[in-house]
Amino acid sequence: MKMLIHILVVFVALTLSGCGYNAMQSGDEQVKAAWAEVVNQYQRRADLVPNLVNVVKGYAAHEKEVLENVTNARAKVGSVNISADQLNNQEALNSFAKAQSEMSSALSRLLVVSENYPQLKADGVFRDLQAQIEGTENRITVARNRYIQSVASYNTLIRSFPSNLTANYFSYTTKANFTVENEKEISKAPEVKF
Repeated sequence: MKMLIHILVVFVALTLSGCGYNAMQSGDEQVKAAWAEVVNQYQRRADLVPNLVNVVKGYAAHEKEVLENVTNARAKVGSVNISADQLNNQEALNSFAKAQSEMSSALSRLLVVSENYPQLKADGVFRDLQAQIEGTENRITVARNRYIQSVASYNTLIRSFPSNLTANYFSYTTKANFTVENEKEISKAPEVKF
């Protein structure tokens, strides 16, 4: 009987040390922090856009459609928010990513407009804003990559034995991750024409 109690005590001690509950808490907080950084970088971009639009407006008054598209994309980005509590919802994450993708596309078209206006390209304010947006796009890429890595680490933790038992007991589920909207489209090399 004493032997059985000793075995049971050792088993419980090993089970508690390997249950992964604390690691899950840490992983969950890392995912939330990484998501906060993604949102922060998207907000930085959204804050820069009105300045860029106003600079371009002065030069490209007849490019009204492009400017309206950027303004509409920014409004849509502002209306599609996702909190850290919704990171388990792949549909909400896809909606957020789609709005951000539309914003990126509108910004790209706006920057192409500058090709038609040599004075605009030479303007220091425009160049500074363009550099800020390019830097912000790079920051967004880095933040998204960190988020993807933290989600992968967290999802691996809660799906691995024995921590998956703890995850199931406490109802921890996998977090949603960014996905590519049109995988076939991005696999094609861009066409460059001169």
